Amino acid sequence: MKSALILLLLFSNITIGQKIFSTKKGNIAFEASIPGFEEVKAKSDEATCKLNIENGTFESSLLIKNLHFKLELMEEHFNQNYLESERYPKSIFKGKIMDFDKEKITEVEKEFTIKGTLELHGKLQNISITGTLKRIGKNIFFKADFFINADDFDVKIPNLISSKVSNKVLIHTNYILN
Repeated sequence: MKSALILLLLFSNITIGQKIFSTKKGNIAFEASIPGFEEVKAKSDEATCKLNIENGTFESSLLIKNLHFKLELMEEHFNQNYLESERYPKSIFKGKIMDFDKEKITEVEKEFTIKGTLELHGKLQNISITGTLKRIGKNIFFKADFFINADDFDVKIPNLISSKVSNKVLIHTNYILN
């Protein structure tokens, strides 16, 4: 009886664990460059992401200080003056894949829309992201490219450099969830 109960509990944990696919090593990059000026680009390989394949809920977070630039001074200004990463240390997206059906996640890449809220610089904005999902062995690969506006999140670009930095920011995401 005792061993049957232990087996039941172990099996329950395995089943529960298979509903959530996640990573702590996701890739997020952004670019706010203007042609002809210094590249304004950063990336991180330390984003977290969770996907519940039972209900299509999706969550991603990133410590702002984990975004790295080519130029150290640009990174310092980004953290101190623009994103104020001491005051607002994280960016978090929480959403739900629309018309989600886990059976649609196959070896063939399929496009999905995720609607949710992005929290950045202490502000919340409703956004919609179009991305793709596909199964690679026991893992799920997710990628998306989308735009946000810096001023939607009260990120101020000083007049002195506003002609050199785009308010429209391109975000690239890639996750291998297991």
